[in-house]
Amino acid sequence: MRKNFQDVGFYPQPVLIVGTYDEHGVPDAMNVGWAGLVGSKYVELNISRGHKTTENIFQKGAFTASFADRAHLVQADYVGLVSGHARPDKIASAGLHPMKSGFVDAPLFEEFPLTLECRVAEITDGPGGVRIIGEVVNMSADEAILGDDGLVDADRAEFLSFDRVRRVYRLLGGVVGTAYQDGKRLME
Repeated sequence: MRKNFQDVGFYPQPVLIVGTYDEHGVPDAMNVGWAGLVGSKYVELNISRGHKTTENIFQKGAFTASFADRAHLVQADYVGLVSGHARPDKIASAGLHPMKSGFVDAPLFEEFPLTLECRVAEITDGPGGVRIIGEVVNMSADEAILGDDGLVDADRAEFLSFDRVRRVYRLLGGVVGTAYQDGKRLME
């Protein structure tokens, strides 16, 4: 038996913090609820026009998308609750430390361990606002979340996932299989 729902849940959904600069170089950050990966090199954001972040993206043509982690849950939630229009000191209030990207005109934040640095590729009207496609020109990771093989280790990172239905943050963890291998058992 299955139950049908009209409110859509998408699992897992990363908690992405979008970083931008305004016209004066003041950093801003926003917890974006509608975002995801498009293909292997693009990030899609769906956000309202009235956000400071949206205005900054239009002005600068760039943004960063950082994956929030367990250690910085409070800061990640805060930047989604507070408007950059209402609190120009939002970044300092959150206790975040911006760093200039070497690839795009947008900030990274020391606290978030994995960041995609994006150049705007396309902006169109989207559901509830604008649809922004950013080309990922660099991905940077704090060495603390790298495994012995030098690659990102999601278990070490403790990335947050947003459960839209229950309105809670969750952790993902543990390896349960090997991609592109386990299904081969059914090919024999």
